[in-house]
This record gives sequence, structure tokens and C-alpha cells, in this order.
Amino acid sequence: MKRASPLLLAMLLFSLCAPPSGTQTTNSSLDIMARITPTAARPEPVRQFTFYVLTKSYREICKDVEEEDAPPDRDKFIQDLKVSPELKEWLGKHDVLDLTSPNLDKSLTADDILHVPEFLAAYQRTNSGGVTNGIPKPKYVDADKVDHPDRYQKMHDAYFTALKKFIQTHPESVSGMELEMTGINPQAKWSQLQYEQKKRVTRVAPEVAQTKFLAAQTDTDLDGHASIPDLPAGKYWISTLNLEAGAGDARLRWDVPITIQPGRRYRVELTNLNATDAHSSMP
Repeated sequence: MKRASPLLLAMLLFSLCAPPSGTQTTNSSLDIMARITPTAARPEPVRQFTFYVLTKSYREICKDVEEEDAPPDRDKFIQDLKVSPELKEWLGKHDVLDLTSPNLDKSLTADDILHVPEFLAAYQRTNSGGVTNGIPKPKYVDADKVDHPDRYQKMHDAYFTALKKFIQTHPESVSGMELEMTGINPQAKWSQLQYEQKKRVTRVAPEVAQTKFLAAQTDTDLDGHASIPDLPAGKYWISTLNLEAGAGDARLRWDVPITIQPGRRYRVELTNLNATDAHSSMP
């Protein structure tokens, strides 16, 4: 039998290994150019910075994480405070938790001061020692509450009537009450709870993004350029996660949506125009 020539064998092997005629790659390439423009300055490249290509918006990922670790409930927080029921009721009806705010007096009425024990005590301390002329003074004593309840109630009501009239005619006497509220002010504890929740989201969200939704990642060079040569078709988001890129006074994050079609080359420019200010953005 006549043996096939080496050239014929080589051609046969190439025909078996070569892709079918007319086939094209279904993946695409992605070029990223990132620049930041500081205030009153020229654009600067985002150098040696990692960008993540996600299959879900990082903002949405953060929302999902927050649903599992919800922010503290304000109503529950108020009910757990060790203050009077009257103060809890007042806090629940007002958008105020910082009782040491200089604007506290603008939120208070004479009825509030008389109804909430903590407010009344703070008002009395603020105007004690003769610093406020003409302020009514209580004439009842606690002992009469048991021994002479009728007399106690009459003098108590008379004092509250006179004090309400005085507050209404001398609103300046309310000023400075916030200085007496430091010991029961709930704002610091509330801020700490909010900070701890945001810190947990800031820690968990990037982990979720990279373990569940990461399609690719790339680092920029000294010119702010990065590329991903092989990216399947689909919808993606170019993200910095919770990291911020900086130049001058600008601190930016990106969460930019892109749609990749098969077999094409894409170029995306990341600038201030499609970024979010890191100081006001999500975790």
C-alpha cells in the first residue's frame, strides 16, 4: 500500500484541529481609561488602581446587604431608653434625638416643658439661682403629696399655671436648656449604632461583590489605562467597590453600567461625569 506523504498528513491534521469555517469568537475586549479632574486643575490619570467588573450594581449589592443587616430602628431605640415615658413620647413625635442641640428651644413649647419631667428639671436648673427675674417658684413640698394631697395638688396646679404663663411671655428663658440635657442625651448612642451598622455593611458588601458577582478585575497603568481581553457578552458594572480614587481635592467612586455585545471591542472612559462623590456615596 502506498504511504501518504508527510505534507498530506500535515494538511489532514490541520483540517481536524482548525475551527469550523465562518466561526468567530463570542467574547469581547474591554478597555478602560480612568481620569479625575480636581477643582481648577487638569485631569489626572487614575494610576495603579483596581477596577472590578461585576454582574450586579455595587449599589444594589449594598442594598441587599443592608436588608440582611438593617439599620437600627429609631422607635425601638427610643423605647429602650432609660428616660421617662413622657420624654419617649416626645422623642417619638419629633425628628429630634440630640437634646444638646442649640436649636432645642425652638422645638419646645411651654406644654412640652411642663409635661416632660426631664425638660422641666432642665428649665428649672437653667433659671435657678435668681438669674431670671420674676420666674415663679414652687410653694408645694413633696411631703404634702401624701400628708395633704388636696393642698399639694392645688399649689402644684397654681405653680404650673403661673410657670406656663411665664414661659409664654418670656421665651428667652428657654434658651440654654440644652446645656442641662447632656446626661440624658441619646444622640451619641444612636450615632454609634448607625456607625457600627454602616461599618458592617462596608466590610461585608465588597466580600459579597467579589465572591458572588465578580466577572473580572484589572489594574490601571501609570496612564490610567486598563484592559480585559476576554469578556463574555452580557450586562456589567465597572466598579471601585468601596474604594475611592483620588486626585487633588476629588475623591470618586464608580459604579458604571455597560452592555457587552459578542465579538466587539469596547472603550469606556471613567471621569468625574460618571462618578459619584465618595463623601456622599454608598458604603
